[in-house]
Amino acid sequence: MNSQSKRWAKSVAFLAIFALIASCSTLPRVGPNKREIYEGSVQRSGDAFVVSVNDRVTRATAVQPALGFSQGFLNAATLGSDTINPGDTLGLTIWENVDDGLLTGEAQSQTTLQEVQVDGAGFIFVPYAGRIRAAGNSPEAIRRIITNKLDEQTPDPQVEVRRLAGNGATVSIVGAVNGQGVYPIERPTRTLSAMLAAAGGVSIPPEVAQITVIRGAHRSKVWFQDLFEHPKFDIALRGGDRILVEQDTRAFSVLGATGAQARVTFETQTLSAIEAIATVGGLTASSADPTGVFVMRNEPAEIANQVLARDDLQGAQRLVYVLDLTQPNGVFVARDFSVRDGDTIYVTEAPFAQWSKVVSALTGTLGAVGSISTAGETLGQ
Repeated sequence: MNSQSKRWAKSVAFLAIFALIASCSTLPRVGPNKREIYEGSVQRSGDAFVVSVNDRVTRATAVQPALGFSQGFLNAATLGSDTINPGDTLGLTIWENVDDGLLTGEAQSQTTLQEVQVDGAGFIFVPYAGRIRAAGNSPEAIRRIITNKLDEQTPDPQVEVRRLAGNGATVSIVGAVNGQGVYPIERPTRTLSAMLAAAGGVSIPPEVAQITVIRGAHRSKVWFQDLFEHPKFDIALRGGDRILVEQDTRAFSVLGATGAQARVTFETQTLSAIEAIATVGGLTASSADPTGVFVMRNEPAEIANQVLARDDLQGAQRLVYVLDLTQPNGVFVARDFSVRDGDTIYVTEAPFAQWSKVVSALTGTLGAVGSISTAGETLGQ
């Protein structure tokens, strides 16, 4: 290879190295670096507030959706187990003290009326007693009403009223339960937890199960576990209630130098930043920057004002919370910082990881230049 060819090969190598170094910002990477995120702050040229997380910020942002029944549900009294409802079925037996009574024939002393249906308006019909209001009364109250009606026409009648199996007061249960369907409100199933047990219990992990009760135009939602931790939430049921069991739909996204990049659903009622990162396998040991863990969310104005110590913000604000795990209390702060629905957690790459990519690219480029030089020497021979 002559001297001119060697000079040409060296020129190509230097040009390639210079071009590569000049374009380091375009090397493959997982996302923006710390400097680029800070450039997006309100203090510089962006529209997001970048806030370092400390104990005060952790307390101000520790807000979770409150689930619980309204007073209308909590104050409803438990239905009496003997209360008759429209759709129920009654059995009546009437005894008369005469040989030829109103309802009995000769040589008979009693009359039995099987399966008397309570109509949609809550009434039943009894011969010679007429139309009687049954809904809202107990069998004993209905017995007294019929006795008083018949007493005017036959001496000292004796009446027995029995509540038979019926579908008067029912609730419907759908969703993540082992037995969806329509269930009657009976003595053992007058409360929410007992009715769920009658439906076979929930078919999803209890930690993420939510129970919605719809009563007319009103609805309320509660965590399944709260039914047992807070007895007041085990509300009394009413006929026509609709019960929906579903899994918590909250989720967060994780991107950057972590074990996995994914959208993750909540598996517990509350979730900390440390737990969220651990869910996807933690930080990547070879590339993650523990000083650059960012949590991005749209924060309501009342919380944003409290975090930023001001009172002039209106509407939702973009906030970027910075967690530095290398600080003496960094892990504790991250453990106490709550992740909320819709959050994006982003972990930046360490500067060393970017430098390693540059070195690898340079090494590959020099190897390619060496191949060119070798080829030139071969051609020059």
